[in-house]
Order: sequence, then structure tokens, then C-alpha cells
Amino acid sequence: MKLIKKDIDKHGAGFVNLRPEDDEDMWHLYNLIQKNDFVRGPAIRRVQTVSATGSTESHRVRLSLTLQVSRVEFSAASAPSNVPVVPGSIASSSAPLPTASLHISGRVTSANDHVKMGAFHTLDVEANRDIRIEKGDGWDSVAISRVEEACVPGRGAEVGAVVCGEGTAAFCLLSQHMTVITHRISVPIPRKGSASGASQHEKALTKFYGTLFDSFLRHIPYSTPSLKAIVIASPGWVRDAVYDYMVAEASKRGDKILGKALKDKVIRVHISSPHVHSLTEVLKSPEIVSQLKETKFAREGIMLDRFFKMLGSDEQRAWYGPAHVILAADRGAIGTLLISDDLFRSSDPVQRKVYVELVEGVKAKNAEVLIFSSMHESGQQLNQLTGVAAILTFPLDVEVVEAEEKAAKEEEAEAAADAAHEEALQN
Repeated sequence: MKLIKKDIDKHGAGFVNLRPEDDEDMWHLYNLIQKNDFVRGPAIRRVQTVSATGSTESHRVRLSLTLQVSRVEFSAASAPSNVPVVPGSIASSSAPLPTASLHISGRVTSANDHVKMGAFHTLDVEANRDIRIEKGDGWDSVAISRVEEACVPGRGAEVGAVVCGEGTAAFCLLSQHMTVITHRISVPIPRKGSASGASQHEKALTKFYGTLFDSFLRHIPYSTPSLKAIVIASPGWVRDAVYDYMVAEASKRGDKILGKALKDKVIRVHISSPHVHSLTEVLKSPEIVSQLKETKFAREGIMLDRFFKMLGSDEQRAWYGPAHVILAADRGAIGTLLISDDLFRSSDPVQRKVYVELVEGVKAKNAEVLIFSSMHESGQQLNQLTGVAAILTFPLDVEVVEAEEKAAKEEEAEAAADAAHEEALQN
């Protein structure tokens, strides 16, 4: 994302002009733009004109429109289940990836020669086209942090992953905020059975390895410097067989760049099932943790795993749910706050403000805050747990804290009632 212009005062009023460049930028915009915000961007509108002879002509006009947002829709890039690979074809590792889409709907708020004020329109946000955002309720700290994070130069996919089983494989790219499935393949593998069955089994495996190799070249940008690791994960022996085939094939083709990438970047990891959701296991594996410990999504996976372990062994230091986590924050007990970006997309500004204040309060006490992306497996797991959790620095008993809070509120209510009674007597 490129920051074209930023003009926000200390009270949160103002706007930013941004230029999205890839799928992850579309995801950032989806998290930034809320209902009732004002968004200005390029649009194409079909316009009808009546000629002097009375005939009607219709043509498309490109213009800029400002909308007051009523709905924002994000569609992640989706990979086809299987695309045939021509045997012997040379694939390119720089082939374009599937593209996410972002649609912003609302009423037009600025006068235009072709569109009436108040007309309903949808902006289809495109890469490399500027968009201006003005927050209806002002820019809060979470939204400003999102802009700053999105505009850090040099971002990109940090991990490529091939999650495979016998005859199946999914190719994924993991960046700070997204897990994108770029491609899937499925090759039927018959059982060995008889001698002829064993021969068919071996032929099918060879076809599978060849298809996987060509798909790898197309969908994993192995030569990109920002790609820190390439994970080949599977149950059983599949990952080793796949890796050995790829090394042999790279050597046969004399592809030194691929050979070096396979040697320097590939990490083979065991997983329990050949499905994409097993990536959470991958991110917790010691091999990945040691190599990617500085990346955001690896840190999220580590802390979520730590939370679940603590929930089983020391539940008084593992709290979740909005009410309980806010109670723990009020007591200054939070060491690490785990919160989903889903909660900041609430259409209710009051609810969003509650979570923004929670984040700001925890940060003010020098505790760690991790905002999980719901486009990663770890973020989806956190969403199943209400979207907010905390690892406490010291144990707190939920029932005791709730009882103390209730007693404190009752005392405040009694004190307010006494004060009101005294004021009434004086008057």
C-alpha cells in the first residue's frame, strides 16, 4: 500500500489517500472502511443521453464518486480445485496470482454531472487506483495503526507452503495478514494390490509428483527475497518423497535458482492431516518458530498455543470473552492481549470504541497486544473463542473478581443514592 496523503488532526478528524497494490492491501482497506465512512474513488457509470433527433444513446463514463458507506464486501482470492498441467511444459514462478476483490456500496454525497446526489452506487476497488477515506466517527488509534502497518515498504508473502497428502496438494502463501490458497491439485492414486496394481500405483505417484512440481513453479515465488521459507507439510512419508523428487527434477533441468531455494528455504514438517487448517500445526513447529520468530503470524500462532496450554493447566491465568477480559484489564493483570480484527469491523461505533479502549488501555500498561487476522487459521481459531482472550501475568479467580466488581458497583450506587437524598433534603 502506498500512502499518497494523510491529513488527520489530533482529534481524529481528517482523511487519508491510499493506493492499494495487492490482495493484502484490499484486506487492509476492508478492515479500515466502516459503515458511515466517506470514501472517494474511481467508478464507471453507464450514462444515457438523448440526441437532438430524440434517439437514446448509452455509454460508459469513468468518473470519481464520493459515497457514504452502507456496506463493504471483501472476496478473497480463490484457487481452482485443479488446473490441468501439460506434461513437459515450462512453468513460471512469477505467474499472476488470483486477485481478491473489494466492493464498497453507499449513497453518493458529492455533486456530479452524471450522477445525482443520493443515488446508490458501488465502487469496485482496483489495484493501483487511489482511494480517499474519511472516517465518519473519526480516526481512532487502531485505524491509524492499520494505515501505518499497511504502508510499511517491502511487505509480501513471507512463507510459501505446500500442504500435501498422497495424491493431493494445496499451495498457499502466508503474509502478515493473509493465508491465500493459490492452487489445489488432486491426482487419483490406486492401491497397490496385485503386481499390476503396484505398477499403476507407481505410475500415478510419478504423475502426481510431476503435476505438483509444475504447480510449485507456477504458484510459489521461490526466488523472491521476501519469501523466507518454503514449507512442505504432510502426514507420513509424502513430504520427503515430494522433496526428493523436486531436488532431482531441479538438478535434471539444470535450474540452479530452484536448487538453491530448495536447499536454503525448504522446511519439511509433519502434520496430522493433509488439509490447509493443519497450517496451525506448521506455525507451531520448532523448525518454523526458530526461523520465523520475528514475523507477526508466527508470533500469533505461538501465543495462541500458549493460551490454550495455559487454559488447560492454569485457567486462572487464561481468560477469554469480552466481559472477562475487560475485567482483567481493569485489574492490570493482562500480560498479552489476543484480539481478532473481526471485532474492529463492528458496524456499531460504540462496540468498536469498547475494543479500541481495551487495546489502548492494555498498551498503556506496557503489555503486549496481538491483533489477529481472521484470514489466518490462528485468527479463525480465536474467533471461535469469542475473538478476544488474554494471558494474565498473575492468576485471578473469575468468580471472586466478578463478586468484587458487583460489590463495588453496589457501593457506588448506594453512595450516589445517599448523595441525591442529601441534596434533596438541602433543597
